[in-house]
Amino acid sequence: MKSFKLEGEPREDLGKKASKELRKQGLIPAVLYGQKPVELPYQGKLNKGEKLVEIGNSKGVIVTDFTVSFDGIRKLIYTPEIYLVEIDIKGNRVIKAILKDSQYHPVSDAILHADFLEVFDNIPIMMEVPVVLRGHAIGVRSGGKLNQSLRKLKVKGLANNIPEILEVNVDKLQLGKVIKVGELSYPDIELISPKNAVVCSVKTTRAAQGTTAGAVEEETPEETEGEEGKSE
Repeated sequence: MKSFKLEGEPREDLGKKASKELRKQGLIPAVLYGQKPVELPYQGKLNKGEKLVEIGNSKGVIVTDFTVSFDGIRKLIYTPEIYLVEIDIKGNRVIKAILKDSQYHPVSDAILHADFLEVFDNIPIMMEVPVVLRGHAIGVRSGGKLNQSLRKLKVKGLANNIPEILEVNVDKLQLGKVIKVGELSYPDIELISPKNAVVCSVKTTRAAQGTTAGAVEEETPEETEGEEGKSE
């Protein structure tokens, strides 16, 4: 994956009112969730903006509240590409993470909040990866129309093994046929999306139906003549 650098400020003033004021200043509230559990009671030192959230069995994860500028996060949010984000929260360490979720205003579509998940080299993550179709389907050459049903697939793997895109070759895809998730495989990652989900298909069009009908009509006289010859 490509890398994206993001700078942030630790945040301690929480709540809806505080978030509203931040947005007026061009700042976006964000949360970073730790993925590696820690033992409770925690013996380490928490930085500004960090807090412990208990997950059970005397374990917890560190969650960090911080803010980023709209200009700083805009190119990360409004893009179909995926990135490994290097978050530099002032007063804290530089943390590798992925964008897990983002919330938007229902009318203006302005970004309201962003959630990140910390990434470690030895712990698998799950994320959605864009699907790109490659090639020219046989069914399209026969007059059909190529239809892409899934734009992204959910995968699981180490961050370093997750590709920027998942390529699907459609060269052999015939008229009326589909490619499902279960037919695909990629090195070092596991596809989590349902195996029966259709990734793409070639749908029959009127042009394709006309081509098929024409081919049948051309074959019919030859078959008839052959049959008459046999009866004679």
